[in-house]
Amino acid sequence: MTLTPYIMFNGTCEEALNFYAGALGGQVENLMHFEGTPAEGMTEDKSKVLHAHFRAGELFFMASDGDQNGGNLSSAVHMSLDFKSAEEEQKAFDALAEGGTVTMPLQDTFWGARFGMLTDKFGIPWMFNYDAPKS
Repeated sequence: MTLTPYIMFNGTCEEALNFYAGALGGQVENLMHFEGTPAEGMTEDKSKVLHAHFRAGELFFMASDGDQNGGNLSSAVHMSLDFKSAEEEQKAFDALAEGGTVTMPLQDTFWGARFGMLTDKFGIPWMFNYDAPKS
């Protein structure tokens, strides 16, 4: 069994995915707009994203502009990223923090990890974790 996050944006899906592609060194795959599909009557702006995939290394999630009626993005679920190096973690943290709000700067923790949290400019909460090798 695999759990795949599916993020619903309020009309900013394509912009967000392109931002993540630059910030995380990933790519947008299988991008479908509402226009030309049986679902095109579900939205006034047919150029919005019906469905897309995002991939950056082992990170994978799906996304859509499916909730364009002012639905609330919930902070109950966070996108949690685990890194193989502190440098990789710092680079991704700085990139995703652009235009967003840092809720916990990257810092060494009592449980032995380097950890931080932020909400990006699209309202998506992220957690960053790097477990340094034990000596």
